[in-house]
Amino acid sequence: MYRRDFIKAATVLGSSLAVARSGLLAHGMDNMQAPWFDKAMRWAQLAYVERDPGHYDPDFWLDYFKRIHADGALLSAGGVVAFYPTNIPLHYRSAWLNDTDPLGYLMAGCRKMGMSVILRTDPHAVRDNVYQAHPDWIAVTAEGEKRRHWANPELWVTCALGPYNFEFMTQVNQEIMERYEPEAIFSNRWAGHGICYCEHCQKNFRAFSGLDLPRTTDRLDTTYRKYNEWRIARLQELWFLWDEEIRKQKQTARYIPNGFPDKLITGKHSDFFFADQQARSGVIPPWANGRHAKELRATMGMKPQVGIFSVGVEERYRWKDSVQSNAEIRIWVSEGVANGLRPCFVKFGGVIFDKRWMSTVENLYNTYHRNERYLRNTAPLADVAIVYSEQTDRNYGGQPWQQNLRDHASGMYHALIEARIPFEMVSDRLMDDEHLKHFKVLILPNVAALSDAQCEQLIKYVENGGNIVGTFETSLYDAEGNQLADFGLSRLFGVSYDKAVEGPLQNSYLTIRKGSEGYHPILEGLEDAPRIINGTHRIKVTPHHNDFPSPITLVPTYPDLPMEDVFPRVPETDIREVYLNVHGKGKVAYIPWDIDRAFWQLMHSDHGRLIGNIVKWAIGEDKLIESTGAGVLDITVWQQDRSMTVHLVNLSNPMMMKGPFREILPITNQQVQVKLPDARTVSNVRLLVSQQSASYTQDGNRLNIVVDQIADHEIIGIDLS
Repeated sequence: MYRRDFIKAATVLGSSLAVARSGLLAHGMDNMQAPWFDKAMRWAQLAYVERDPGHYDPDFWLDYFKRIHADGALLSAGGVVAFYPTNIPLHYRSAWLNDTDPLGYLMAGCRKMGMSVILRTDPHAVRDNVYQAHPDWIAVTAEGEKRRHWANPELWVTCALGPYNFEFMTQVNQEIMERYEPEAIFSNRWAGHGICYCEHCQKNFRAFSGLDLPRTTDRLDTTYRKYNEWRIARLQELWFLWDEEIRKQKQTARYIPNGFPDKLITGKHSDFFFADQQARSGVIPPWANGRHAKELRATMGMKPQVGIFSVGVEERYRWKDSVQSNAEIRIWVSEGVANGLRPCFVKFGGVIFDKRWMSTVENLYNTYHRNERYLRNTAPLADVAIVYSEQTDRNYGGQPWQQNLRDHASGMYHALIEARIPFEMVSDRLMDDEHLKHFKVLILPNVAALSDAQCEQLIKYVENGGNIVGTFETSLYDAEGNQLADFGLSRLFGVSYDKAVEGPLQNSYLTIRKGSEGYHPILEGLEDAPRIINGTHRIKVTPHHNDFPSPITLVPTYPDLPMEDVFPRVPETDIREVYLNVHGKGKVAYIPWDIDRAFWQLMHSDHGRLIGNIVKWAIGEDKLIESTGAGVLDITVWQQDRSMTVHLVNLSNPMMMKGPFREILPITNQQVQVKLPDARTVSNVRLLVSQQSASYTQDGNRLNIVVDQIADHEIIGIDLS
């Protein structure tokens, strides 16, 4: 099989930097002046397995990288296994390495093509010789046992927060930088696997908190919450140590942690990040790839994000030599790209058994290469945002009606997609004027835990003309998860908490009411429904006044068995189940029941329609996008230097909510109306994926476009003067 010796690889590598610089000329002078992490748009990750040296053909992969126009590579280097001739004691070399340097050879080939190269480490496990030499480097269970690896009993699990990472892996990083000068080092599985009870963790946590390590992982336990605080601080210390040492050897280089547990810290300190949500499993929806990108962008802004996607099956049984269906790969990658991710395929193992994915990735990457200037986004243009709350996730819960917290945001997310409303995400810890100024509407899906300062930010936002949609227990708890006497946003909602939560509601309904001037706009499409189903839990509230509209009112719960008793005891009430208020210059919709969670769990179309209508009411007449046509479309809108793009991702598929796509089912005859930026005129409109001119008309600042057919993904490219 194919092998290369270290001397030849080192010689090629030594001349590769000059070749790389010349290769970048193809991207133009503007890109030459950009930092390395803003240049690469299409990434390839090859994750070696130990027996790859001498058994795989590196030129096969280099040829593939060239064919797909990959301009960035992520290659395995060291940690569990070293794929280069390391000189560090206890740094285990691949048993098939012999006198070769497969990493050096592949990296040199990438440099020849002008690619950015990041080297990957994995420090989470070691062999028995490390355990014998440094038993204190090994993670310890709550029972005091050294921890064997859960999947490979020949290995030991390392402590992520102790000297193995802080001392040993710092040496490994230093050696990698000295030998290969990569653009960055990326670490997988670097942050630990559960609570470690080793001597170092016990000592360091006690010094930090005065407490013993927790014996529970209950997120509301006070000691466990303190442990999480310490763990995040310790991991940040490790991140900064590795980054500082790497920059000492190459100032432009970076350390990239895979999956730091706090998005705000990630966004503040990362110049560049890999979003490692590789594929769907179970009931993960295809739009989850885009959601991950939006949540990171809420703290990172427009710093580059690379979306790693697996061509293999991403299930707990780890069938890494098999592949997903091509339709599933296409929809997952399309969702990521439409939401601002730069794609990075990952192939586990250099020896390839199943090549069915390769032409699909090649076609996707060639499309993205051909349209690269339309994918170099400068800003998202969505004027609606969902607020996500890490502090609610950490500090709220425990009561029966507070279960399945994340279903609130998932239901809201899916409802906005079905309503074809482009939107972004906002971190609840970044709700200052600068971060909110671009948004007309903020949606708070049971953002229960908010501080006084955060509530004041939201009140100011509405008083200045912003609009809010809030649900269920939003603002009923402080930032630490302590229940308040009243909503922190009571002034905005126009109601006060009435000291009770009702539910689970068995057989409760909502009456659809026609007012003196007809049906309220939030009831569009529900005019023929005298009543629709309620959610499962509702907050009892007392309105501050009686001037609210009353488009939806409560039908209280009544028995559902025996059948003879299934009739409403109180057929109608005046208790509103949506409160539409005006405060300052803004509008507020407060929904005191779990409409978003219920929609996610039940997928009842009336709930989804009602959410979409309420958000559209909050937006008002001047909408960024209006789109009609059959099917489910995820729509995103972006600005570039000299253009804007509208991404249309076709999610219409029976496998959208469970199981991989079997095939792509095209939709036809889509009408899209786009609001153009002020003082910009249109010079051309094209459908970039299908490579066609678009049929369009312009009416003032509105562009009306017809898209005849969408397979998985179409991009409307609008050239602006």
